[in-house]
Amino acid sequence: MADLVVEQTQEITISKTFPTRPNLKPKPKAPSKTPESKYWSSFKSHQISNLISSIPSIDFSPTSPHHFAAANSASVTLFSSQTLSPTSTISSFSDVVTSCSFRCDGSLIAASDLSGLIRVFDVKTRTPLRRLRSHARPVRFVKYPLLDKLHLVSGGDDSVVKYWDVAGESVVLDLYGHRDYVRCGDCSPVNGEMFVTGSYDHTVKLWDARVDSKESVIEVNHGKPVEDVIFLPSGGMIATAGGNSVKIWDLIGGGKMVYSMESHNKTVTSICVGKVGKESGEEALQYRILSVALDGYMKVFDYAKMKVTHSMRFPAPLMSIGFSPDCMTRVIGSSNGIIFAGRRKAKEDVGESKLGNFWALGSVEDPQRRGLRPTYFRYFHRSQGEKPNEGDHLIMRQKKVKLAEHDKLLKKFRHREALVSVLGGKNPENVVAVMEELVARRKLLKCVVNLDEEELGLLLGFLHKHSTAPRHSGLLMGLTRKVLEMRAEDIRASDALKGHIRNLKRSVEEEIRIQHSLQEIQGIISPLLRIAGRR
Repeated sequence: MADLVVEQTQEITISKTFPTRPNLKPKPKAPSKTPESKYWSSFKSHQISNLISSIPSIDFSPTSPHHFAAANSASVTLFSSQTLSPTSTISSFSDVVTSCSFRCDGSLIAASDLSGLIRVFDVKTRTPLRRLRSHARPVRFVKYPLLDKLHLVSGGDDSVVKYWDVAGESVVLDLYGHRDYVRCGDCSPVNGEMFVTGSYDHTVKLWDARVDSKESVIEVNHGKPVEDVIFLPSGGMIATAGGNSVKIWDLIGGGKMVYSMESHNKTVTSICVGKVGKESGEEALQYRILSVALDGYMKVFDYAKMKVTHSMRFPAPLMSIGFSPDCMTRVIGSSNGIIFAGRRKAKEDVGESKLGNFWALGSVEDPQRRGLRPTYFRYFHRSQGEKPNEGDHLIMRQKKVKLAEHDKLLKKFRHREALVSVLGGKNPENVVAVMEELVARRKLLKCVVNLDEEELGLLLGFLHKHSTAPRHSGLLMGLTRKVLEMRAEDIRASDALKGHIRNLKRSVEEEIRIQHSLQEIQGIISPLLRIAGRR
């Protein structure tokens, strides 16, 4: 019989003990990031703030290493897409530059300004090569066709779209059709003689330089002044931006609107096409529309699934956006002269740097060691720092559990002392955890009855501070009622305890007043939300 008692005592002593943990933990409200959100967030942000004024236009070079140009004030600044630092500046303009565009081989760049002049420069030497002047009013956009090195397309405040012969500095076609300022345009990725223009007369027109009538082939109405228009990679669809909406149109279907995205709160100023993934492979087909607006938001729109997949906030109104062809750099121009550039770190860069070290210094890799086997002598003399192999079975050493003072007292079933010990600390989570443990053991009310006056003051002080907290109110408000019922005589006999009760009453009344105010606000907002949902 004595041996049996000893064995039972040993079993109790060696049983596992776990520290108390609070059950009432807040659940994270923020949704987990999707893989696409992680992709767009992987562009490490970098601010370029040494520019003078607003950046109305950004364009990337089609050829590697895909440097980009930004129009600001009376100059065009060229930046390296790898270091995001300025490499050169073209400043031989007499007025504010409104647009810039690289030629398809990246060797030339065209830029327009408010004086109505279009100039063509050599990118490397910054030498002015051509001056194209025919617009009577400011030129708002200039664009090199993707498949043509000899022509340019431009439009301006004179409502005229011009098709230029760059070599002869002459106008090939004057296209009249818009009734207001022509603000934007783009060239077809599949045909060098087709281009689209957008105007403040709410219309977007598709032009074909081969048509003798000089009239637009297709016309669509965006419904608001058009700020930007782009061709989608297939060449059969376009996206237009105006007002707070971005609309997608099917040109092959005769100009039918496919979808309207209205996720911005203010005017959408610029849009471009970006890719998720690499230049080749299956990921290359995952195109997205990137839009920026005066509300400071950049939105990523998946036009295959017709939904916004990512959103990012910037601290200034946004005017322009560009995305590099190699999917590594994203650049956004703002109205206050700051460029928000972002570059994604590629794994290939690390491989290339290692390869460069190999050719410069020779092979620096450690000689390969023979794998360990149980038949080797070295297998039985491995140190603790030896890394396990892929097929090894790991036996992890159990970590020693560190118990706090209240956990040690609970382990010894000294419940009142555990409650007093944790009340003297500064962590309310531990106090609630101990109370929940005592409730599970059915000892909490007995501990409250056995508290002396000073210990009861600690408990009432804790209830005054934390009983109205939403996370713990379910447990603590019920405990407060029990304390007032069971220790009413002791509270009446002590002035200190009466002070705690007055403080507790004030905190409860304040919480009730806050809840009433929130209910009134909810009653005001609910009808408005229902009306907005119908729209």
